[in-house]
Amino acid sequence: QLPPGERCYLFMLHVFLNGFVCVLCFSELSFITEPSDVTVLPKDPAVLDCQAHGQPPVTIRWLKNGIRLAESEHIHFLPNGSLFIPKIKHTKEDSDEGYYQCLSQNRYGAILSQRSHLTIARITEFELHPVNVVVSEGSVARFSCAVTSSPPATITWEFNQSMLPLQTDRITVLFNGVLQIHNVQLKDAGRYRCVATNIASRLKSREATLTVSPKPHQKPQIIAGPQNVTASLHQTVVLECVATGNPSPIISWSRADSKPIDVYNAKVLGNGNLVITDVNPKHSGIYLCRATTPGTRNHTTAAANLTVLVPPSIVEKPESQTRPRAGTTRFMCQAEGVPSPRISWLKNGELVHLNGRIKMYNSKLVITQIIPEDDAIYQCVAENEQGSVLSLARLIVVMSEDRPSAPRNVHAETISSSAILLAWEKPLYNADKVIAYSIHYMKAEGLNNEEYQVVIGNDTTSYIIDDLEPARNYSFYIVAYMPMGASRMSDQVSQHTLEDVPLRTPELTLTSHSSTDIHVSWQPLPAKISRGQVLAYRLSYRTASDDTLTNVELPQNSTEYLLAGLQPDTIYLLRMAASTRVGWCEPSAWTSHRTTKISSNKVPSAPILQLEPLNCTSIVARWQTSPDSVVVRGFRLCYHEEGQPEQPIIVLQAQTFTHTIGGLDPRRKYHVKILAVGKAGDGHQTDQTISTPGCVSARDQVAAAPPPPHQVTVLTSNSSAVSLRWSHPAFSAGKAVSYTVRYTPVGTHNVSDIRYLQTTKQSVTVRNLIPNTRYEFVVRLHVDQMSSPWSSVVYHQTLPAAPSQAPAGVRVTLIEDDTALVSWRELSEPNMVVTHYSILYASQKAWMAGHWQRIQREGSHTMALLEKLEQGNVYLVKLCASNKVGDGPFSEPVELALKHGLVHRSKNPRHSENSPDPAVFSDGLYHIDQRSMTGIMVGVSIALTCIAMYQLSLCPLTGLPLPNDYRPENMEAFLPMISDHFMDSKVRKTGKVKKLLNKLSLFFKLVSSLYEAGKTVLRYDERLGSAPLPPSSREIIYGPFHSNKSHAGEGSQETGDSGNYSNEESNGEMSHPQTTLSSGAESSESDSGPVRSKDTNDLYPKNFDDPKENIR
Repeated sequence: QLPPGERCYLFMLHVFLNGFVCVLCFSELSFITEPSDVTVLPKDPAVLDCQAHGQPPVTIRWLKNGIRLAESEHIHFLPNGSLFIPKIKHTKEDSDEGYYQCLSQNRYGAILSQRSHLTIARITEFELHPVNVVVSEGSVARFSCAVTSSPPATITWEFNQSMLPLQTDRITVLFNGVLQIHNVQLKDAGRYRCVATNIASRLKSREATLTVSPKPHQKPQIIAGPQNVTASLHQTVVLECVATGNPSPIISWSRADSKPIDVYNAKVLGNGNLVITDVNPKHSGIYLCRATTPGTRNHTTAAANLTVLVPPSIVEKPESQTRPRAGTTRFMCQAEGVPSPRISWLKNGELVHLNGRIKMYNSKLVITQIIPEDDAIYQCVAENEQGSVLSLARLIVVMSEDRPSAPRNVHAETISSSAILLAWEKPLYNADKVIAYSIHYMKAEGLNNEEYQVVIGNDTTSYIIDDLEPARNYSFYIVAYMPMGASRMSDQVSQHTLEDVPLRTPELTLTSHSSTDIHVSWQPLPAKISRGQVLAYRLSYRTASDDTLTNVELPQNSTEYLLAGLQPDTIYLLRMAASTRVGWCEPSAWTSHRTTKISSNKVPSAPILQLEPLNCTSIVARWQTSPDSVVVRGFRLCYHEEGQPEQPIIVLQAQTFTHTIGGLDPRRKYHVKILAVGKAGDGHQTDQTISTPGCVSARDQVAAAPPPPHQVTVLTSNSSAVSLRWSHPAFSAGKAVSYTVRYTPVGTHNVSDIRYLQTTKQSVTVRNLIPNTRYEFVVRLHVDQMSSPWSSVVYHQTLPAAPSQAPAGVRVTLIEDDTALVSWRELSEPNMVVTHYSILYASQKAWMAGHWQRIQREGSHTMALLEKLEQGNVYLVKLCASNKVGDGPFSEPVELALKHGLVHRSKNPRHSENSPDPAVFSDGLYHIDQRSMTGIMVGVSIALTCIAMYQLSLCPLTGLPLPNDYRPENMEAFLPMISDHFMDSKVRKTGKVKKLLNKLSLFFKLVSSLYEAGKTVLRYDERLGSAPLPPSSREIIYGPFHSNKSHAGEGSQETGDSGNYSNEESNGEMSHPQTTLSSGAESSESDSGPVRSKDTNDLYPKNFDDPKENIR
């Protein structure tokens, strides 16, 4: 009996350890396999795989487009967690197309998988047909067509309804289907059409005629310039550039930002088309195509922007936390991608319900006044059009009732436009146990405002908060902390900061409607920028050649102003300032705008321009023209950073109404100008200003751990090695960096299986791996004696290898005058799937000549028959195991000697002249006559009766030694013969049953001598710690890959070896598959695992007279 103090200590230790174990347990809930995108045809089957690992029981549910799916005749949930749709539906009323996710759950919470898009293959009518073209001889002809399809269609071309030959260098077909014919000749004239083909269908476009005219002299002209392209990561992009002229122009490419073009991934296709393969973010930018007349400076240019879309990746992951009840927790989550990912949060696989206590600020999840129900698994979900990624963390709520009371009498006082003094009194109860105070504050107006927190010591009851915004209302409350928990929150108080001058001025939009006016417009300043109520605006302007300044003051509610009476064809400079009660802000930088030369209705009006940030380095410009404007031949667009010279003018086609400007700097102000070009010249101009946002990056922390490596990928692999590569995280260290790679077989619980590699490079080859084994790889970074967290886990399975061992336990037993039985043990190599065994045998004479006979048996078999052996010969037998990769080594040859003078005593039809070749599978049925069957049944009944009587006589004599004739080593040749699963079907043929029954009787005697009361030694358990892997979805749907086929016909069963046998033949021979004895059963416990007892009644059929009872 322990003293009360020690009992209390042990109880607390028990609670602590249980809590610690729970913290470790939850991390086991993870996905082994997540569903991936799939494209299928209507009415075809589809499988979406999902397998989860965690503390059992683990349940898996499925959602389609966020709605939970129920199992039905149309949708099946497989035992391994995967989703199976036998027949895809695709109608207007009901379609299986959509986004699928699986939800895994156990006692600690739930997690949601990544999205899988099930796409139904289709191909629509042509959106763009080729049109008739008239070109001059020696020039360039171009045809194009467009079709929407899934998966993307392959475009080919026909000439006069025959396949267009592509052997000549003059003809180029781009990946997007465009057909280019360079140096056009008279024989190229004819009818052209394109053909779109994918797995769903094949469509042909309308025909277009190419007419070839005589060759004139002309300047270089780009007839098909590059278009703005938005591409997904790793796709192939084609920037087309087709130019005509006489002589033929030379086409060259460059980037507007003067960066070199990637020579490894970029190449020129045809006579000037730029093809970039495996695109990545570094390929984003503006590309310029230049067509130059040879030997002159005459040239023309065209430009297009390439934007590479990037799937989201989480650069700052949420971390698991333990918090006391009534405390506050913050889960951080930052993600990158193009376009910028949308961040959302899940709690146990469902969207977090935001309220006054649980709020989301940008991408951060903040939970205040924690309650026990907040204990859960939380997932940060980052999504964009390219995909989704999830990262999980656990919140553990610690309960404690011995808490202090809340701080009292909280009051606030404004000090300046950015500072407020907060003061309070200590708690009324347990104030002496307080170790710290936590000050919480947030904006009082608006929804989902971010809550900030400051922690200070217990030696003060006042604090100045000096990072506030001007002219804002803030609310405050305070929480007291002690070692065992936190107090309740204090009463909330609100206070207002003072106003300040505006942070900056509005961004201006300048538009001209005539040659003597400029229309100035702007948007009201947001409260965060105005820092108070705006009282007035001041617009200043002058000409570029005159310093005389004109100021116009405008009221606070103004958003536009028209400057009239200006000079035509003159550059004007404009700027603006704004004021509050405190004073005027600094005026903006000068913005330039040129009025047109003439005032005429013959030039196009100013386009209506709209600018929008795409990300921190790109903006999208969209515009439209007035409906009553004159005919527009094209557009001219230019831009520049504030205070920097203008970039080259970008010439755009008349049908273009959007353009992406890339390669910009974050947090910079840019001026964009655009005008339309008509027959009479340049039209009126529109100017607009926009600021690029800041890039998302990890928080700057003092002495914080460096971020982990990201984009860990597997480059190559074989059966024993894997090559890994990863990206350096986005931080500037300036010091030597090293990496540690950890790799472990999935599901291992043995610490010795965990391996580590050190390297200073961003790639490594991991060697000496186990073939056909699923591994998990993680990488961490080391710099300046600090280590990053581990990277995201990457799973990869090594390729299978050919067997490295020969089958063991090879035995050759003569069972008839000219027939021998070969048996062996299954291979013991881990993760080895044997597809078949090859048995080679030959007489000594044939062996000396190098002539071997070969037969094969499926990988699930461990015995085979050698037939038609010749008397008086000595045979050598050897075998090897094989899988999909190759053959393993052969076993040592085993000799079998056949004596002279033996005569066949059997009239078995197998030995007739018409019997099939033993090496060939037979589909014939062999029947036992009624007399033989009766004899077999009587014999078996007598044997069973003898066994029962013999057992009764041995009951008091358990543990007796075995007779010498029944030693275990003599069993190996006979044990495999009992197994119906591994038995070659030819053993069951008529004429061999009597000998088989003799050996069966011998086996029964041996079993009875080994038998102890109430148990048998004929069943084997799996090894401890080796949980069976779940079957794959294909095995569940279509059955095991190497199992024997069953129910081949009514009243018969088909073996996987030599053919069929009838129910009458197998009566009394079949046993339940779970009680089948393999050829490896003769080995000791160290070879086959621990022995477990089983009721002997399970080993035999219950009713020998009922074939249905015997064949199960």
